[in-house]
Amino acid sequence: MTPCPTQPIGPFTGAFRFLSNFFPSPVEFEGLTYATVEHAFQAAKTVNPVERERIQRCSTPGAAKRLGRKLTLRPGWDLIKLEVMENLVRQKFTQHLGLRELLLRTDSRPLVEQNTWGDRFWGLYHGVGENHLGRILMKVRAELLKGEAQ
Repeated sequence: MTPCPTQPIGPFTGAFRFLSNFFPSPVEFEGLTYATVEHAFQAAKTVNPVERERIQRCSTPGAAKRLGRKLTLRPGWDLIKLEVMENLVRQKFTQHLGLRELLLRTDSRPLVEQNTWGDRFWGLYHGVGENHLGRILMKVRAELLKGEAQ
């Protein structure tokens, strides 16, 4: 049975785990390579090179996220965090061709970062939230589709 083209994809688990920022897909941020988008995003929160290196060395994205809550936050972080996330997600899906193909196979289905931990900024919690991660993923997907059409 083919899924309905308007049926949302989310949460980002199982067959759709590749959409998660926790999915292994090395990306670079300001000269350092990080194991996942989550690692890089957490490191971007600070300008302290020692803290960035500690994030880089985290063995899991969950550990990087937890450490990211204790960093010295860079000035103006709230003003740039969406742009940083978009750049990292774009890098993930342009540099890793297998992931790019998987993203393109989601066609035009809505991508919704449903979660159980109460994040209403990056996703939806109990159906409520801004779903910024889902929006970024859909924007990158549209860019990739447009690039393939040329």
